[in-house]
This record gives sequence, structure tokens and C-alpha cells, in this order.
Amino acid sequence: MANRNEILSKISEYKSAGQDIIRRQYLADLKEYTGNDTIIYASAFPCNIPGVSPNMLSIGLNDIQGFMTCLNGLQSDNLDIIIHSPGGSLEATEQLVQYLRSKYSYIRAIVPQNAMSAATMLACACDEIIMGKHSAIGPIDPQMNLQRANGVNYSLPAHSILADFKTAKEEIATNPEAAKVWIPKLMEIPNGFLDLCKKTITLSKSKVAEWLNSYMFKNDEDKPGETIANWLGDFEEHMTHGHPINYQLAKTKGLKITLLEDDQILQDKVLSVFHSTLVTFDVAPCVKIIENHLGKGSYTVLQQQIMPIGK
Repeated sequence: MANRNEILSKISEYKSAGQDIIRRQYLADLKEYTGNDTIIYASAFPCNIPGVSPNMLSIGLNDIQGFMTCLNGLQSDNLDIIIHSPGGSLEATEQLVQYLRSKYSYIRAIVPQNAMSAATMLACACDEIIMGKHSAIGPIDPQMNLQRANGVNYSLPAHSILADFKTAKEEIATNPEAAKVWIPKLMEIPNGFLDLCKKTITLSKSKVAEWLNSYMFKNDEDKPGETIANWLGDFEEHMTHGHPINYQLAKTKGLKITLLEDDQILQDKVLSVFHSTLVTFDVAPCVKIIENHLGKGSYTVLQQQIMPIGK
């Protein structure tokens, strides 16, 4: 496994774009070992760089174009997708799953560190999830976008919005003076938004249940997809949107998890790809990479442009 210093040393041997050359070499090495088509789908997460919005790091509809570039011309029936993402749009994730599953009969999600929220949903649409002892997936409770009166955008868990509304209703019924505190908050909630929260929660769970039963458990007589999806979407149990779920807990709850450390060669090659991707984020103005083992794909730069990459 190549560590950060080794990767930086190799990059310095090139006059320019050394990070891309090294990363692509590691991707090609991984593909040669597994025999599967291989894609890295990663964003610079977590990120505190000024000017980088959460949307730039998240799963979005623009990513579909990157995956189309990656998959063009690939012939294998099997795909390994290395995922490092904070999550993102439910709708974009659903469209991405539909596209990937139309192309591949067997997909392994490889989580070298974190695949959270909608990225967990994406992993659940695969036949198998490979995680390290340090890796984490997360709850699938949907996040809802809101806007304050001053125009500032923010997001909250759908469950929290519904819980706040219930609390407000109860407190105001008991003490009408409490309305003075609650009304400014409730005015930020658009008409019909509570119903949208409920439907989005339901859709998140139903999609994960459907994907699990269709792919990960397609050959199982007992279909546990709904049970697992309900657990992943249980906000009361997980308490926070970023609650990390390690491989042991995920496996105990029924997900088909393979431990990355069980294959030391695979671990070394996966982590070399991942570490070289993180170094790319450090040395280049890039915050998201979608790239295959042939060096083709796209990346998102700080100006929020989707730039093609490849030979």
C-alpha cells in the first residue's frame, strides 16, 4: 500500500499532472488484479476549503455524465466501484443505480473510508459491500433543503423537521405564548413541505429495500431488504445523520459485508487508489473524481465545472 509520502515522492518525478498519472496507474493495477471494470467515485470529503459548497461534493445529476464517460466502451459484466462520498440527492442516486444496474450483472461497492447517506443507498444497490475495519456507512434518513428569511440555504433531516413541527404543535396547544418562539421557525417551512418530508422518508426506505432484495439478496429465499432498510432509516436509533456504521454492525444487521483486510493484496491496491485520490484533492483544484481504470471520466474543479479527463 502506497502511503501519502510515497505518492508525493512519485508525483515529484513528473513535470506536471503527476497525481493523475500515479492515480491512474494504481487504478489499472487494481483492475489487473480483480479482472473487473473499476471506477473510483470520490469527493474531497470532509472539506473546509473556502468556496466549496456541499453540492459540489455530493451525489448529483451531473455525475451521470461522468459515469457515462467512464462506462463507455467497457465490456465486463462485473464492476468494482470505490465510493467515498457524503451522500447527496436521492433522485440522482436512483438514476445512477438504474444506469449502473442496466450495465452490470454483478457490482461490488468498495468503501475505503466513508460512504454516507445516499452513498450508503448506492452501496446497498450492489451485490456486495467491501469495507475495512476503519470504514463506515451511515443512516439513510433524507436531508431536506430549506432557506432562511435572509436567503441563507441550509439542510435538516426530514425526521427532525417533522419532530419539530410536532413539538411546536404540542407546546403551542399547552402554552399559546410559545407561538412567539415557534412562528419564525415554522415560517421557513414552505406549504406542503411536511408532506414532502414524509414521502421522502418513505421513498428512501422503499428504494433501499427494493435494491437489496433485487441485487444483494436476489438468490436468497428470505428477503430481508425491508428490515434492513427500516433499520438504516431509523432516525431514533442512529440519532445523528452522520452516525458511523462499521462493518461489524452492518454485517450483524444482515448486509453482505466482506472485510477488506481478508485479502491483503486487494487492500493494498484499493488503499493505494484511495490515498492517491486524496493526494490529488490536496495538490490540485479538484473536489470530485469519477474515473475508470483506463483513466477516463470526469472531475469537478473549484469553479464547479465538470471537466472530462482521459487519454
